[in-house]
Amino acid sequence: MSPTSPALSAATGPVLLGPGALTALRPATSAAIEGGFWHARREVNARASIPQGPSLLESAGNLHDLRLAAGTAEGDFRGDYPFMDSDVYKWLEAASWQIGQIGPGTEDGDSRRADLVRDVDRIIALVAEAQQPDGYLNTWFQVTKGGERYKDLRWGHELYCAGHLIQAAVAHHRATGGKDLLRVATRFADHIDTVFGPGKAIDGFDGHPEVETALVELYRETGERRYLDLAAYFVDRHGHGVIGGEAYCQDRVPLREAENVEGHAVRQLYLLAAAADLASETGEAELRAAGERLWQAMTATKTHLTGGVGAHHDKEDFGDPFELPNERAYCETCAAIASVQWSWRMALLTGEARYSDLIERTLFNGFLSGVSLDGESWLYVNPLQVRDGHTDPGGDHSARRTRWFRCACCPPNIMRLLASLEHYVASTDGAGLQIHQYATGRFSGEVGDAVVGVSAHTSYPAAGAVVLTVEESPGDRPWTLSLRIPEWSSRHTVRVDGEAADARLDNGWLRLEREWAPGQRIELELDMTPRLTRADPRVDAVRGCVAIERGPLVYCLEQADHPGGGLDDVVIDVTRPLTAEERPDLLGGVTTVSAAGRRRALPQTAHWWPYQGVGHGDTASAPGGDLALTAVPYYAWANREDGSMRVWLPTS
Repeated sequence: MSPTSPALSAATGPVLLGPGALTALRPATSAAIEGGFWHARREVNARASIPQGPSLLESAGNLHDLRLAAGTAEGDFRGDYPFMDSDVYKWLEAASWQIGQIGPGTEDGDSRRADLVRDVDRIIALVAEAQQPDGYLNTWFQVTKGGERYKDLRWGHELYCAGHLIQAAVAHHRATGGKDLLRVATRFADHIDTVFGPGKAIDGFDGHPEVETALVELYRETGERRYLDLAAYFVDRHGHGVIGGEAYCQDRVPLREAENVEGHAVRQLYLLAAAADLASETGEAELRAAGERLWQAMTATKTHLTGGVGAHHDKEDFGDPFELPNERAYCETCAAIASVQWSWRMALLTGEARYSDLIERTLFNGFLSGVSLDGESWLYVNPLQVRDGHTDPGGDHSARRTRWFRCACCPPNIMRLLASLEHYVASTDGAGLQIHQYATGRFSGEVGDAVVGVSAHTSYPAAGAVVLTVEESPGDRPWTLSLRIPEWSSRHTVRVDGEAADARLDNGWLRLEREWAPGQRIELELDMTPRLTRADPRVDAVRGCVAIERGPLVYCLEQADHPGGGLDDVVIDVTRPLTAEERPDLLGGVTTVSAAGRRRALPQTAHWWPYQGVGHGDTASAPGGDLALTAVPYYAWANREDGSMRVWLPTS
């Protein structure tokens, strides 16, 4: 493997549009996150989460199963699911992006890179050994089903696993130049292409979308048009009752006709990511319109304040419009990741800032809550409330952080998104450079025949100041630097070289057009005053409640900060001000928000039945005195002692 500079990582990120792609924007060709909040979280991912992957995959049986399929081990299949292989592939993708970011030249970096390369090469060799001569690869069916193939498209996950294999192979090739895993993936893709499609052995699709978006990326990587055509075939076959007609499997209604998201949240969003990919490469207006319509419906009626999606534990699916529960919110971490992936593709396709608004909200809240601050334990589900006295069921659906899961889809998925996060920060078009997310680093891209670029320095989200310096500019022509003004920001200022700038706000983008020169300094200030947020009144679960937010962060109360009582009877006083305080000693360094509240007056009755007529004469306890409330960022919850937690706070 040849060394890869971290500055090149975004040019080889998860989405590398084809040369003829019909999108408004293209990912920046060079990007690196070098400091601040996201750099710190990615360092934990690089030094704690990713390195522990091989040992966890070994202990869970994933690697053992590959050896069984390869004929190099004996024993029983370990694991309960046909998608065990996908955890290996997601880890390989994360590790590959990470290898591409560990530049040579330091003893620590060289050592970490060598260790990671060794693990990746070893596991790639194992995957190659397990592959069948005709390209097929799935350990569950090879070991436990006597080689039976494609007999259970609804639940078998064979093509789902193939999709994650393809994405890992593309990442490995882009980040390292290595072709070993790409050869395995293309052999499997070629096999699939001989089996599925019009006039072929099987007319159907996998009940868990994933291979579709992966095939588009394989087309982009290899230039083989048949992979794009196969992806389009799979997307088109969804919704026609081919595998039973369930919304769970995205088989109830054709995507182009759908009016709202439904069914299993991750499956729905992976399918929509593929549709956005296809619209980007083909220019199909109907697919684009469906994506815009469904994204609007999802965000307006089925998205939690944290950006999390998925209302039901049962079938991990979306609920009805405005069905957004708190303690029973599912909000699977993988669904947050799928939302980010889809929204980024829509941002590139349309150029609209709102998609990156949702990415920011989801990254800082519904996604980041899924991994502990030390990077060694995880949440599969991300509720917005844990009640006093909660008895946790444990396992995959626990509201307590877990070292690993029987269904371990989320941990390596988190690893791969964090390892490729710089890819989601910046883009270019024919007019200039767009900054979608605020992080300390360097970001540049091609504008026509010139390269433009900036460096950014910020402590965001602790503070709202972002300082950008022009690093590259042609100098002989104007270009536009576009800064996203977040939807939550009520006030902002911008200065260029110390003077107030004349900039136009264009549908969420602050456009600064001029003949930029290297060294010019742009200072953006976003208002970070803490605020109270209320939900649409149709969200029954939180009617009469407010939530605390500051900048892009959603806040919550934890029992650890409120000794002497639980949180179920807490009421916030909305007439009193909110106060932010930097707490470097708390939860790795956070800004807390203080509020005033009290404990609710509770009925004082000995009656056995908790429901009484309106106006019943029972007395109530006197309201409690003033109660100081301390809110912490939601992403940091469940990193201390077990206890109750809540995002939405009653006002009476």
